Amino acid sequence: MLDRVSQLSVALVTLGCARNEVDSEELAGRLAADGFRLVEDPAEADTVLVNTCGFVEQAKKDSVDALLEAADLKTGDGSGPSSVVAVGCMAERYGAELADSLPEADAVLGFDDYPDIGARLRAIVAGEQHTPHVPADRRKLLPISPVDRQAAREAERPPVPEQVRSRLTTGPTAPLKLASGCDRRCTFCAIPAFRGSFVSRRPHDVLAEAGWLAADGVKELFLVSENSTSYGKDLGDLRLLETLLPELAAVEGVERVRVSYLQPAELRPGLLEAIASTPGVAPYYDLSFQHASNAVLRRMRRFGDPESFLGLLERIRTLAPTAGIRSNVIVGFPGETEADFETLCDFLVDACLDVVGVFGYSDEDGTEAASYDDKLGDDEIRARVAHLGDLVEELTSQRAEERVGEVVDVLVEEVTDVAVYGRAAFQGPDVDGTTELIRRAEVGDVVRARVIASEGVDLVAAPL
Repeated sequence: MLDRVSQLSVALVTLGCARNEVDSEELAGRLAADGFRLVEDPAEADTVLVNTCGFVEQAKKDSVDALLEAADLKTGDGSGPSSVVAVGCMAERYGAELADSLPEADAVLGFDDYPDIGARLRAIVAGEQHTPHVPADRRKLLPISPVDRQAAREAERPPVPEQVRSRLTTGPTAPLKLASGCDRRCTFCAIPAFRGSFVSRRPHDVLAEAGWLAADGVKELFLVSENSTSYGKDLGDLRLLETLLPELAAVEGVERVRVSYLQPAELRPGLLEAIASTPGVAPYYDLSFQHASNAVLRRMRRFGDPESFLGLLERIRTLAPTAGIRSNVIVGFPGETEADFETLCDFLVDACLDVVGVFGYSDEDGTEAASYDDKLGDDEIRARVAHLGDLVEELTSQRAEERVGEVVDVLVEEVTDVAVYGRAAFQGPDVDGTTELIRRAEVGDVVRARVIASEGVDLVAAPL
């Protein structure tokens, strides 16, 4: 039995965002270094690690479904996995509560279990009972002052060797983590409570991992964090991202660097210009507007209004006329009036964004907004989501049609028997549109082409 346990195979199932994808690959790296064999098919693994998402209700439901699906693979005769373990945001957020409500999972591990993940899994497979953690507000684990956090974190948990990460997917695009946590106190969001305070990765660590990814064939680096505009504030230099971007773009093999999740209220002119003008950096702005009504934004504990947001968009397009701009908005926030909703609709008409994610508000455990009065009914929220969704579909289709005639550089990501698909610089991975090329190419190629047609948010381009 001891020999079998020492040769365990593990499959990782990842839910949620690109940030979670990086976490899974870091877990995979730790496990591989500890002697585990990584397999793709959960049915062929000794143990299945499900990296859950705890962001919104649908994401939590998807995570539970994934855990149940993995548990269904257990046969008891040794032909399937012997254990299913929950990790990730939902596991961290609910801990013992999730373990009690989901006995199909053999264990629920929190973020503090990650450094010893191999030992944890071996013990679980050997039949030992794991006591799940009781969740706590992780913002209280580090000093309030950002500049004091690096030393405190490294004293508590030594830095992870950079090449601990193992890629679980192939392809020319990969996420690269800039930072962890968030210091904002948006009233609808629980992420800071279970992800903790904002902590930047040191530039040399980011650059080292960028070089490792490029050596593995990655052509586009997708910089991810909970708030990329805060990068460097805990390292004593809030302008650090402006100086890091040219260094990342200069890494041998890297064709494109893309920044995700920018806070409009924190988007300083220097960073705006660096994204627009640095060779090799995609002129792409993932702006977290969330709403446009000043009254609703104040209740969200955010800042802005249509005039300031449209002014920001004008500055971006002055610097980079063909920049890609996307955002997410929340509809039906407590107290949102018809006039507030109309303000949001009018703003999106004027903004001409490439992609807009529309989410209906729902209470999240532990958030301030969950205690607010003036809640809208579910039917009203669904009606507003449907109305805005139809409007956004029309607006983004128009925006894509306006791009017909533009010359774009398409990074090829998928080649089938009948088509070649990739993304232009203004199209982010997974959540934005794609560009179909009408000529054969290989995955990883960067093809200069002219847009000749659009279908919804997707484009068709002919190589020059």
